[in-house]
Amino acid sequence: MLSRLGALLQQAVETREPSVDLLEAFTEHWKGITGYYLEATDESVPARQTDIPWRLKQMLDILVHEEKQRPAGEAGPCLEYLLQHKVLETLSTLGKAEYPPGMRQQVLLFFSRVLGQVQHPLLHYLNVHRPVQKLLQLSSDRLGCGTEKEEVQFAAVLCAKIKQDPTLLAYILEGKSILNGKRAQELPASPVEECAEHPLGTTTGSPPTEPSLPRRDSNLVTSLLGLCKSQKSRVALKARENLLLLVGLAQEAAAARLVRSSALCPLLTEHLCDLYSAVPPSTDPTDILAMGRASWRSQGDGASDGVFPGKESLDAFFGWLDYLDELVMGAHPVVADAIAEAVDEKFFQGVLQPRLLQMSELTVLSTTAMLTGTVRQIRAPPLLHRLVLFLLGPDQHPETPSDTPHPLRTQLIDRCNHLSDEISLASLRLFEELLQKPHEHVARSLALRNLETRGYLQRGPPAPEERGPPEADPEEDGLDLEEDPYFTDGFPDAGFGMVKKSLSGKGHVSEVVSSFLCLVPEEAKTSSCMEEGGYDTYVHDALGMVQACRASAAPWGWPLSPRPLDTCHPEVTFYEGHFLKVLFDRMTGILDQPYSLNLQVTSVLSRLAALPHPHLHEYLLDPYLNLAPGCRSLFSVLVRVMGDLMQRLQRVPQFRAKLLLVRQQLLGLVPGEQMDHTMLFKGVVVLEEFCKELAAIALVKGPPEGPP
Repeated sequence: MLSRLGALLQQAVETREPSVDLLEAFTEHWKGITGYYLEATDESVPARQTDIPWRLKQMLDILVHEEKQRPAGEAGPCLEYLLQHKVLETLSTLGKAEYPPGMRQQVLLFFSRVLGQVQHPLLHYLNVHRPVQKLLQLSSDRLGCGTEKEEVQFAAVLCAKIKQDPTLLAYILEGKSILNGKRAQELPASPVEECAEHPLGTTTGSPPTEPSLPRRDSNLVTSLLGLCKSQKSRVALKARENLLLLVGLAQEAAAARLVRSSALCPLLTEHLCDLYSAVPPSTDPTDILAMGRASWRSQGDGASDGVFPGKESLDAFFGWLDYLDELVMGAHPVVADAIAEAVDEKFFQGVLQPRLLQMSELTVLSTTAMLTGTVRQIRAPPLLHRLVLFLLGPDQHPETPSDTPHPLRTQLIDRCNHLSDEISLASLRLFEELLQKPHEHVARSLALRNLETRGYLQRGPPAPEERGPPEADPEEDGLDLEEDPYFTDGFPDAGFGMVKKSLSGKGHVSEVVSSFLCLVPEEAKTSSCMEEGGYDTYVHDALGMVQACRASAAPWGWPLSPRPLDTCHPEVTFYEGHFLKVLFDRMTGILDQPYSLNLQVTSVLSRLAALPHPHLHEYLLDPYLNLAPGCRSLFSVLVRVMGDLMQRLQRVPQFRAKLLLVRQQLLGLVPGEQMDHTMLFKGVVVLEEFCKELAAIALVKGPPEGPP
């Protein structure tokens, strides 16, 4: 009997003693911390040199150990003590006081470890989320005081908890105006009476309703955004990763709260505008355009490589823009649309538009270069959609020569044919970048809407028979342009006297290719004299470009063949549209323009020709179109340029030798000596290469129904 009684007593002691000892030890350590403030005399002793860090570590270990000994979901005495005696409230106050020095760091570490290691739901309790809010407010108010590492670790734990349970966002997000106002009184006063398993089940325990306007008070969002700007790259990277986690919440109610109850969108956009304004106005536009796509993850890496004035500011701006792009791509659609709208309103319209519409040449050049970099950087569909509509407007109806419905679009296109070659070049680069974006409205706004009814085709009766291009008489080199059947696009009463064929048959692809390859007269060709990449190189490049265009256009549902003519009823005289008109006008002046500008014009036209819409394919790549009176196509423009070229070359002595020398100079094979007619010869070189490029694109694309 005595033996059994002793065993029972021992079992009882083993059962109850740890619980009693743990609570006693927990309270002893807490009293040791509070007692320090009663006994300490030297206020300069750092917190890490006191026993406070050790006692906080012991309290954490006790909480974790106690939880392991109890059934899942049941709060132990130590945890109840922590909640009832407002231990976290007191610690947050001590952290705010920063006494002893470094106390705030210790408090942040303790909060992070308790919230991260204790599995029992805590953030629903008023005596937990209220001190958490205080610490977040403190982190935002005193950013950069040496505790950024602990602050970002604390924020990371909160984001992980919210990711697990999005309803927690309501408790964490509320800022100081809620705590200091009436609604603070509506929250439960007794933490133990709250039900952690059903935190939103009672009126007193539910979070305050969202205000109508986002607040700028300090909370998790403002803390994370502040840390995103940290000069410590690891801190900034971790903060940005956790903000990505936060905006990606799958629950729509939480996403809506994030937009309505925080200053997320304004703060993100304001920082973008600030970084843009920080780029020195003297930054060389060429340096801006030479930069590749920035990555927000690599900010600060290799900053010394290829340094030029303003590079650090450019890296910061484009890096943050890339981060916004990543945020929009990974965010819940509600959050993504809100961020895109804010960027559109504050940055595109508020900052870029006034600068783009200025008349100062330097401002236009730098702003256009920055805009080109912005277009290159953006990939997220909501942000790209806003950018495209900002630049080109929403209109999709066919243009008329007097149309100016969207001033910015009109201004940007006009600048492609500006008196300043530098502005023309910068503007053409912008449109080339735009045409590479996976957004259908770019091609539709710039070209397709004007080709919808195929109004460029002659609607009269077909020619009685097909006939080839007229053979040129060697003795009639001086034939006037007006008498040449190629040049009918300017004469309403004439028909286009070329072969009445089309690209609808695969057998004609080789004829189309030959038409472009033979467009430059043999005496003006020089590429065959040089050891360069042959025509195969052009085919290879064209294949890559066409495949990329097809991949981008795949979701747009473009038709495989041109619209039947009997369904096309053009209401007005055909107009190629503002953009194509400017490009064609530029092509007519190719013999009198700088080499770099010619390369850019032809590059944009090649990009358009590579798009897989049958109307673009027909209008830009079919040499045998029966053009309507007064209409012109890309081929007819090239034919007219060739006629002008041959007349000019006949007036230049030894033009063949000089032309070959210029090509050698362009390839860097001989020194670039100045000579007469250099611009003309460079134009000839560009023409030859452009015709080979168009031939390669036509070969790769084949007829409109598909590749050969």
